[in-house]
Amino acid sequence: MRRQQLTARLMTLAQFGHAHWFFGNVYEAVVRIPDRLAAEAGCGHARSPLAPGSPLRYYVPVLPATFPVALAALWSGWDDCPEGRRWLVVAASCSVSGAAVTAVLVHLNLRLFFTAEQVPAAEREELLRTWYRLNAVRLVAAAGAWIAARQAAAHIAR
Repeated sequence: MRRQQLTARLMTLAQFGHAHWFFGNVYEAVVRIPDRLAAEAGCGHARSPLAPGSPLRYYVPVLPATFPVALAALWSGWDDCPEGRRWLVVAASCSVSGAAVTAVLVHLNLRLFFTAEQVPAAEREELLRTWYRLNAVRLVAAAGAWIAARQAAAHIAR
């Protein structure tokens, strides 16, 4: 019973983390943060990934509440929560998938936003299109993890 409580608490934390991740990425897309950062990049000096306005500053504190928590809940609830097991798997899978897409985006961000030299306009536009496409995939993964975490918590609480 105690492991079920732990798993339920982890899933509640995962819901928070994935909601933060989802809405943060929606915000970035709606207000076109990548376009703004790309326009500021290449002004003769490299910006720091921790500079004001950098998305890293508001994602890093919540990072532990995403895929690490989803994986911990999967491990914690596997044996004790068979009724919620499939939702635990979906939450962890979506969360890890979103983290993998984020890793690709971080690599792209370094080239697009944090270089000292100006990225040629054609390349910048292609990188921005790629960013928005990958962000759409990341949004689906974050939403899937958030919904699955909610479902897992509901099944575990029964």
